[in-house]
Amino acid sequence: MPNEQMSQEQVGAYLHMDLRELVKLASRGQIPCRKVGGRFVFRKGDVDHWIELRMGSLGKRRLARIEKGVSRHHGIEHEAKLVGPLVPAGGVAVPLVAKTRASVLRELVGLAGAAGMVHSPKHLLREVRRREELCSTALMPGVAFPHPRHPLPYDIEGSFVVVGLTPKGIGYGAADGGLTRLFFLICCKDDRTHLHVLARLSRMLHSSAAVDELMAAPGPDEMLRALGRLEAEAMKVTV
Repeated sequence: MPNEQMSQEQVGAYLHMDLRELVKLASRGQIPCRKVGGRFVFRKGDVDHWIELRMGSLGKRRLARIEKGVSRHHGIEHEAKLVGPLVPAGGVAVPLVAKTRASVLRELVGLAGAAGMVHSPKHLLREVRRREELCSTALMPGVAFPHPRHPLPYDIEGSFVVVGLTPKGIGYGAADGGLTRLFFLICCKDDRTHLHVLARLSRMLHSSAAVDELMAAPGPDEMLRALGRLEAEAMKVTV
């Protein structure tokens, strides 16, 4: 649950981080928390958001450790393929015909709706737009991960990822000012699945070569094959 309170030890295990490093970050105000009785206390939703914003800047091994800690905390199978199975039939658009930030979101939600994954496309689109208004989900160079701010368990058939690749870059509010072409709409039934998916995708797309490979995909089948290969490679990284 987003409002779950976590101790220093729990967050250390959750992030697969040495407790001394976590306390140092907390002491410097570099991770959201509060101090109670000489110890730091964390809100799980704040920790999850902190992780999300840093996905694009973390190394492969750190991402692998975080994914392992998150999956262990939530009782999710860490070694299983995740992204590939969540892409529904018809859930890849190459090219994605969109030229603006607004049309990207509209087309991605439409793609998910056509794949039979969304009960209320209008509501989902509204929630995804609201999340983008907080800050852009262009978390990696050339890549964005639009998603609703909170899970929408009653609006979707099941957790899913749909993928779109635009012919040209779109101004999507990336921190580095760069354009974005590759989009992953992530919609999950719960927070634990969402964070696991985001961590796995970040590991898969950690290198510019991986992103370039996906951007070179001429069609949906090639995109799916490349994603499958990249996920298999990411899972080989030892923690």
